Amino acid sequence: MNKSGNPTSLIMIFGATGDLAKRKLFPSLYRLFEKGSLTDQFAVVGVARRPLTNEEFQTSVKDSVLTALGKDANIDEFVSHFYYHSHDVTDSSSYVTLKTMAAGLDEKYNIGGNRIFYLAMAPEFFGTIALHLKSDGLTDVKGFKRLVIEKPFGHDLESAKELNEQIRTAFSEEEVYRIDHYLGKEMVRNIEVIRFANAIFEPLWNNRYISNIQITSSETLGVEERGRYYETSGALRDMVQNHMMQMVALLAMEPPIRLTDEEIRSEKVKVLRALRMPEGEQIKDYFVRGQYGKGTVNGEELPGYREEQMVNPESNTETYVAAKLMIDNFRWAGVPIYIRTGKRLTTKSTKIVIQFKDIPMNLYYQTDKELNPNLLVIHIQPDEGITLHLNAKKAGQHLDATEVKLSYANSGINGMNTPEAYEKLLDDCMHGDATNFTHWDEVALSWSFVDNISEVWENTKEESYPNYEAGSKGPKAADELLEKDGFFWWPIMELDVDKC
Repeated sequence: MNKSGNPTSLIMIFGATGDLAKRKLFPSLYRLFEKGSLTDQFAVVGVARRPLTNEEFQTSVKDSVLTALGKDANIDEFVSHFYYHSHDVTDSSSYVTLKTMAAGLDEKYNIGGNRIFYLAMAPEFFGTIALHLKSDGLTDVKGFKRLVIEKPFGHDLESAKELNEQIRTAFSEEEVYRIDHYLGKEMVRNIEVIRFANAIFEPLWNNRYISNIQITSSETLGVEERGRYYETSGALRDMVQNHMMQMVALLAMEPPIRLTDEEIRSEKVKVLRALRMPEGEQIKDYFVRGQYGKGTVNGEELPGYREEQMVNPESNTETYVAAKLMIDNFRWAGVPIYIRTGKRLTTKSTKIVIQFKDIPMNLYYQTDKELNPNLLVIHIQPDEGITLHLNAKKAGQHLDATEVKLSYANSGINGMNTPEAYEKLLDDCMHGDATNFTHWDEVALSWSFVDNISEVWENTKEESYPNYEAGSKGPKAADELLEKDGFFWWPIMELDVDKC
């Protein structure tokens, strides 16, 4: 930290010429610089195989910021802190050169030996880089050292364990920051505040008052150029193992003793341990998989998954997952948590719907429909906000009840967009706050749960594929999953915060 309380650090971005760095990391660092969270005591070293000069790299960073934000205030001063190193991740001599470069920048900017190594590249290089950073002396610093890793962290539990062992030879668990960008989203971070700072919700947050919880993360896009990656991943590994599991843990965890990263992580781990694990034939009672076929959206014909680039024409990979999760503990016994996520669906949206139980007896009859249940809707993207669905008296002489919505929208009320997830996560990492990063115990438990499902799916060919059209709401079996319990998926469009 410098005198102003802002962190000082040398940030090495491995994969600095890649898409993630250009679209997310450089613009996020610029926003932190613009706000004063990054002072003059920082430097960024872009590391990639491509040969570039410092000037060419700085021009690329500048273009990335202008493309993403359309801003150029103090941009030249900002990019002057960026340097480039053409690097071979398997060559020790390349790391030695990088070490010399880092030592010079540390002295030039009075950084104090603080280093962040951000691996924004293919996961197969994570272990190799971590081992070289240790053996070639880049982790021998007098300040802090932190390793930031993008998902996927392994392909299954065994590969995740192997990767973790490699990383832990160079970094302790407290120094490893596994990014799940959903944990940087404003309304995901707001889940804890909604629960633990409001007396009207926390006493009701249990199986006595909540009938079910629904988590939806839908995309309109297909796999497009990510076909090769998606063929080895699928929606289960790509979305459920990380993003969806993290939201489930935040919604279901017990109140922590203190709001520290250790206590919050401890409570999240307890939730993952309590997840009911379906076995063999039971899986079809709890999980639904889907794969999109051809469809037409706004007059445009869209290809099916099997027609996408680098996809097997007879692929068994799922592009949609719906599931009924049960948490077998005292608070949540009997309350289903439904999740669904998929590509090429009707709308792009991520929402959480908490449905409260019906009152014992409906005293307020309406001529056309029954009394609606109370809902708490947390809007995560593209809108950000909260909506509480209540029942109130209709205008007029009669005592008929009608639904009303109390709504708060971040973008609407504040008149500005909330900070980008990567901006907040980078800031957290520089300050040493690991609350919104994934601990190894969470990773291991999530993989253990998901591996049980994927093993059955990979060994059982789904004959119904494709089972939903591109641009549709998903496979019919996902609706039937809830109908068996007497519930239905709440229509996403009707819950939009901007319509409330």
